[in-house]
Amino acid sequence: MSCADWYLTFLFYKWYSRPSLCPFPHFHCRRAHTVTVLFILTCALVYVTLLEETPQDTAYNTKRGIVASILVFLCFGVTQKCKFWWCLLLFLSSSIQTVHDGRQFMKYIDPKLGVPLPERDYGGNCLIYDPGNTTDPFHNIWDKMDGFVPAHFLGWYIKTLMIRDWWMCMIISVMFEFLEYSLEHQLPNFSECWWDHWIMDVLVCNGLGIYCGMKTLAWLSMKPYQWQGLWNIPTYKGKIKRIAFQFTPYSWVKFEWKPASNLRRWLAVLGIIFMFLLAELNTFYLKFVLWMPPEHYLVLLRLVFFVNVGGVAMREIYDFMDDPKFHKKLGQQAWLVSAITVTEFLIVVKYDPHTIMLPIPSLIIQCWFLGILLILIWTVWRFFIRSLPSPSTSGGRCLDITLRYKETRRRKQEAPADWDRPLGNGSTAAPSGRSKLNGSSETLRQRKS
Repeated sequence: MSCADWYLTFLFYKWYSRPSLCPFPHFHCRRAHTVTVLFILTCALVYVTLLEETPQDTAYNTKRGIVASILVFLCFGVTQKCKFWWCLLLFLSSSIQTVHDGRQFMKYIDPKLGVPLPERDYGGNCLIYDPGNTTDPFHNIWDKMDGFVPAHFLGWYIKTLMIRDWWMCMIISVMFEFLEYSLEHQLPNFSECWWDHWIMDVLVCNGLGIYCGMKTLAWLSMKPYQWQGLWNIPTYKGKIKRIAFQFTPYSWVKFEWKPASNLRRWLAVLGIIFMFLLAELNTFYLKFVLWMPPEHYLVLLRLVFFVNVGGVAMREIYDFMDDPKFHKKLGQQAWLVSAITVTEFLIVVKYDPHTIMLPIPSLIIQCWFLGILLILIWTVWRFFIRSLPSPSTSGGRCLDITLRYKETRRRKQEAPADWDRPLGNGSTAAPSGRSKLNGSSETLRQRKS
């Protein structure tokens, strides 16, 4: 590190330890600023990955990757504390390498990697019943029954446990099928039959996984959470049950996203759906650009990592969105998952920009433009137009205010008339100034009416 780097580090430490010395009092030097740091880090990654030309020197790129990993580790260390930061550093270091070096780097993990792999096309013969094949007319269905069928079911079962909302899960499931339709000109793996999209994926695998997940959520919400020590349980059956319940949540919180309640929650739900879809696409594009077979154990490890981190991240996002006064910063796992997802996408764009930039058919562009336009129109109508008071409502409010004002004024005018009434000792009160000038209050009410 240079002298300037040491001096900046000393300044930041001094500002953090003594906030009164911070030259930016409105920035709150002691606060973490997780969202701000994430945005600045993303902008820097976009510049280094997409705009800056990568040198062809492997040794120089390796040193740059190590330095970038150290800087990101320092940024992450002063804002968050998490044990999965190494995964972010691995993807960050890969994003600075060239395409050849990044693919050859995978050989250090598994010597079998780094070899081009043929993509399998699922959209060949789409006949459910093939009369030309007399031995097995349903061979097209059996050909699609591979390891991805239970993987789809298990994946959506776990996603339902993470999101805890039936509507959001179904929207993400259907939207991903539309993405496969839209991007099948880039990845042949997305080319599937219509019944493979909507019957096997949406209805059978995804739908059944979401249904089982919702049933599990209902059981977890009704389950009593009373924890006690294992040795305090007298029976062996109770001990075994306690061991099994160790893998269930410590407590339970029902997620009520309510996206239409206000604009902040609506934008947060849209961001969650977008990040889920982007993470799903990264799974297929990373296998394509890194020459990694679908059945490789690294693909499974990545999914296991996202399951462990994503569940906690969803709880942190929900708390940050539901109670921003108590949860004033974005959670650790949510920050990490967002950074890793963006870094994966930048790796895909850098390693194979030609595939990403293949022209999309005009019909697909028109459909997506129409869908985005409808979302924008609904957002403006729901949160900016509908929230304004209608003329009938505003007129009713004005009429109510006018009636209350007249009633209050009438009571004030009736008050002097009480002074003219005889008191309990037979004496009468002195007339008020208004009675002297304008007569009695009864005459005054008649004149005003």
